[in-house]
This record gives sequence, C-alpha cells and structure tokens, in this order.
Amino acid sequence: MNLYDIIKRPVITEKTNIQKEENNQISFEVQKRANRVEITRAIEKIFGVKVAKTRTVNVTGKIKRRGRIIGKRKDWKKAIVTLMPGERIDFFEGV
Repeated sequence: MNLYDIIKRPVITEKTNIQKEENNQISFEVQKRANRVEITRAIEKIFGVKVAKTRTVNVTGKIKRRGRIIGKRKDWKKAIVTLMPGERIDFFEGV
C-alpha cells in the first residue's frame, strides 16, 4: 500500500483547530483498512515529523433525507495524531 493512499485528507474544522492549538493534535481521514502503525509511519514519512500517539475512530455516515427519499452518507475512518512537543504541520501557510 502506498503512503499517499493511506492518508486521504486532513479534517479541518473548528474543533480540529482547537485540538491543534491546545494539544498539538491533527485529524486526518484515512483508508478504512489502515491500522495505527501504518498511519503513524505514513504521517512521519510524508510530513517529516515525529508522532507521539495515534488514535483511530470509525465514523458512521449520517442518514439524510430529501423529501421522501432517504439516503446515507458513507462511513469513514478518522485518525487523530498527537505530535511530539515542538513538531508542527502547517496546511495553510501565509493565508
């Protein structure tokens, strides 16, 4: 499995921004089959940082309605990565 296939995208919300500032944690959407060890190695290789801890969460998709039609968003996996003190990942520099 390619390192860039494991990490799909960063999850950027108000809550993740607070986690980034206070706890040095960053959230990513990752591949469903990836485990913690693979996620940790991928983050360290891609971004060149040291990872202290990795937690994973299986997020279930929400049920959505449009009139009588009921649909469901897809399930996905989220990884919350805690970086070592002094390490940082900047997604938006100079914005």
